[in-house]
Amino acid sequence: MSFLRKFFRRRENAEEIKIVSRNPVGKFRVEQSLNVLGKETLIGEVEGIIYPGYKVKGESVALIREIQKDRRKVDFAVDGDRVALVLEGKTNAKKGDVLEVYQS
Repeated sequence: MSFLRKFFRRRENAEEIKIVSRNPVGKFRVEQSLNVLGKETLIGEVEGIIYPGYKVKGESVALIREIQKDRRKVDFAVDGDRVALVLEGKTNAKKGDVLEVYQS
């Protein structure tokens, strides 16, 4: 393998994000789905408690990278909060979907 191929090779064996815990710790009701700088961002209401690093399960599973409330980054979201979740991965969620949230 040449020197440059190490850096420019395709990610053929990209790892899937998997859920380890069995019981959901919360739910997220989607009001809007956006694509911001190549990352899926979901806006909606929280049921339960959500932290960055937790996983959201829709059609597929995505990792929560950041939580924003009123355009400010927060450490967690609790029941009734209206927040934006910046995800790593795609869930293909649509308006009205209810997604389950799992611990890492």
